[in-house]
Amino acid sequence: MKLLRIATAYQSYWEDFYARRPGLAEQSYGHQKNTLDFDGFGWADFWANALNPLGYDVMEVTANIAPLQRAWALENNIDCSGKDWLLKIAFEQAKRFQPVVLFIDNHSVFPPVWLEELRVFCPSIRLLISWCGAPYQDPAIFRAYDLVLSCIPEFVEQFRQMGHWSEHINHAFEPRILERISSVPEPAIDFSFIGQIVRGSQYHLQREKILERLVTEIPISIYSPNASISWKRRLKITTKQVAHRIVEGLHKAGVSKSWLIKIPKVEYLIDLPRSLLSPVNPQLQPFMKPAVFGLDMYRTLQNSKVTFNSHIDVSPNSASNMRMFEATGVGTCLITDWKRNINTLFEPDREVVTYKSAEECIEKVKWLLEHPAQRLAIAQAGQARTLKFHTFKQRAEQLNSLIVNALK
Repeated sequence: MKLLRIATAYQSYWEDFYARRPGLAEQSYGHQKNTLDFDGFGWADFWANALNPLGYDVMEVTANIAPLQRAWALENNIDCSGKDWLLKIAFEQAKRFQPVVLFIDNHSVFPPVWLEELRVFCPSIRLLISWCGAPYQDPAIFRAYDLVLSCIPEFVEQFRQMGHWSEHINHAFEPRILERISSVPEPAIDFSFIGQIVRGSQYHLQREKILERLVTEIPISIYSPNASISWKRRLKITTKQVAHRIVEGLHKAGVSKSWLIKIPKVEYLIDLPRSLLSPVNPQLQPFMKPAVFGLDMYRTLQNSKVTFNSHIDVSPNSASNMRMFEATGVGTCLITDWKRNINTLFEPDREVVTYKSAEECIEKVKWLLEHPAQRLAIAQAGQARTLKFHTFKQRAEQLNSLIVNALK
């Protein structure tokens, strides 16, 4: 069965990836894709590797990586000029592959009208799947999909109440990563956090609050895109956010979008993502280090004695993010916020360490750093659980069951 998965990658990630590999952008599409896949950013080729043994022919496209996509367009005689090159190339890739299942994991990039047109030119498509693991602005966009998947149980309930077919699938770890990183005899980083700190409703307000408390007691290395924001960038972001709030206020007051977009640059402000990277509390700045992605991220996790996790605000009751499986997968001792479902994933304080407050987190991190044998035992138990129950092999079997039932 043919399955096409269309994804996107952080622009900061792929631009840096190519900058550190001069000449890669001039290589063939296949060579570029293999190089990117090996780095293991996001889901990379993890779904394809897990679904192939189940009888799937999987094509995976990262639609916004410009040099990669333009290499495909050049090799297939596709015009990739114009501002809409991303949608244009992805459309042609789907049309030529003619998948039975189309899996979109960034719903905000591909408008419903694009999906509707694609279904006309790809009559092979029998199941259209969306992934949603972060705050969404317009729930109406999911009407274009047959199935909405999410790692956040709260979202699944919301989507079902809206009348969508929605199912819960947890994130996972790819064991091949362990073959690509060298194990370290003794981690050099005492305490780390890897991830974003987005100051916005539904994002990371609670995460930032806990980190602000942690740094008063424990030195922590924070690897985040927030570290690289210059003062000019801070000013630009603040200006855009203020303008965005004004436009939103006008729209809520009854001014139609069709009228607002006639104003120069307002169309961009209407669609400005709420997750726009913003400066963090200056209190955290001394602990900030440049962001790490792909294999660099996995190596940093593995080189940490303890790593911190705090879930996004839209997942208030459920443990749901990727960091749990990435950290435990490489054998790092994870301390994570307690959630109602945590014991369905890991055994608390034996396979991962949990906290219910910043004070409890501080106390437990200090204890873990002072007791290396116990810390190592927890890390090893967490890794064993992840490698047995939380790999893409298990998730692919779950996805396959959903697809088979849908296509009966």
